[in-house]
Amino acid sequence: MTRDDSDMSLRRHELLESVHDKTRRILEEHGVDAAVADQAGCALADELAEDFGGQNFFFPMDSAYKVALRDIQIYEDFTGKNYTELSRRYKMSVRGIYKVIKRVRAKGDPNQPRLF
Repeated sequence: MTRDDSDMSLRRHELLESVHDKTRRILEEHGVDAAVADQAGCALADELAEDFGGQNFFFPMDSAYKVALRDIQIYEDFTGKNYTELSRRYKMSVRGIYKVIKRVRAKGDPNQPRLF
């Protein structure tokens, strides 16, 4: 076996390598020791391969979640009179900001404590 063959056999699939690297990086950013972060990233990639290996699926863009977070942020920044400012800040139309405020209000104020 040549050096190239042995290196190739040790490479992970691109997705699993990305999971490993991203997990390691995020943990290090949160103050976790580099060696521990690397081990956690490797373990997570191993677990995902074990649980989902051989299956075909896609990762959702999670756009509904991102829009919901944006809407809550717009609502929290809303003062009652700053529609134009918010439209510039969030690169939306003033009408779009009105719709966001209306949509969030219809779901209930996210800042109100939950009883359950």
